[in-house]
Amino acid sequence: MIEAAPLRSSRGRDVWLQFKSHKGALLGCGFFVFVLCFVTIGPAFWTIDPQFIDVRTRNSGMSLAHPLGTDQLGRDMLARLMIGGRTSVAVGIAAMLLSLLIGGLIGILAGFVRRLDGPLMRLTDLFLALPLLPLLLVVILLFRDTLRATFGPETGIFFLIVAVIGITSWMQTARVVRGEVLTVKEREFVIAAKSIGTPAHRIVRRHILPNVLSPIMVSAALGIANAIITESALSFLGLGFPSDFATWGRLLFDATDYLQGYPSRVLWPGLAISLTVLSVNYMGDGLRDSLDPRMRGR
Repeated sequence: MIEAAPLRSSRGRDVWLQFKSHKGALLGCGFFVFVLCFVTIGPAFWTIDPQFIDVRTRNSGMSLAHPLGTDQLGRDMLARLMIGGRTSVAVGIAAMLLSLLIGGLIGILAGFVRRLDGPLMRLTDLFLALPLLPLLLVVILLFRDTLRATFGPETGIFFLIVAVIGITSWMQTARVVRGEVLTVKEREFVIAAKSIGTPAHRIVRRHILPNVLSPIMVSAALGIANAIITESALSFLGLGFPSDFATWGRLLFDATDYLQGYPSRVLWPGLAISLTVLSVNYMGDGLRDSLDPRMRGR
C-alpha cells in the first residue's frame, strides 16, 4: 500500500501558523480591521453630518440620537470620531509608506554599495540626533501657510504632516534594513549571482529585496502606530489640521477645556488612539515572531 506523501510546508504557511498562534497579534489584527471598517464604512451607516451644529443639544450625554454625546457646539461625537479616525489612519498609513520608501532605499544602498555606507549612516545618525518634536513644530510653522494657499487648508496640511512625519521617522528602518542587507549579500546565492556577471540592480531586485521584506513589514506595522501618535500630538498642540476639521488629536484638544464637566469627551478619542496604537503594536510583535525563522516552531 502506497502511503500518501506528506504535504510540503511553505514559508507562507509557516508564517501564518506562527502568526495565528500569537493571540495578541490576532486580536490586534481583528481590532485594526474593525477600526478600518469603522472609519471607512461607518459614515455610510451613521449618516449624521459631523459638521452639523445644533446648539440646543450641546454637551449632551449618551443617548439614542447621539450614542457618544455631543460637543460644545452640538455636533455628534460618533460622527466626528469616525471622520477624525479616517484622517488619522490615512495620515498614519501614508506617512508609514513614505518612511518605508526612504528608510528602505537608504538601508539597501548603505548595505549593498560599500562607498555609500559611511555617508548614509552618518546622515542617519544626524537625523537620529535631531530633536524631532521641535523640528516638527518649526517645519509646520514655516510651510503651513504656503501649502494651505497652494492645495487648500485640509489637503495642504495633510501633505505637510505626512511629509514631515515620514521624513523624520525613516531612520530605524534604514538601520535595520542595512544590517539585513549586509548579511544577505554575503550568502552563496548572491556571491554566485555576482560571479556570473548579474547586474547589481537585478541582484537587488531578485535576491536582496525579497530577503529583507521581513524587517520592512515589521517596521510598516510599527510605523503606522508612530505616525498616528505624532499626528495626534501635533493636532493636540493646535498645529495640525484646521479647527473645524476633525482628527482624533483635534477632538482631544477641543475637549481639554471641558475635561472636568464632561470627561467622556476626552475618553472616546483617547481610547480610539490608545487601542488602535496598541493593536498595531501587537500586530508588529506577531509579524516579528512569525517572520523570524528562529521563532517558528517554538
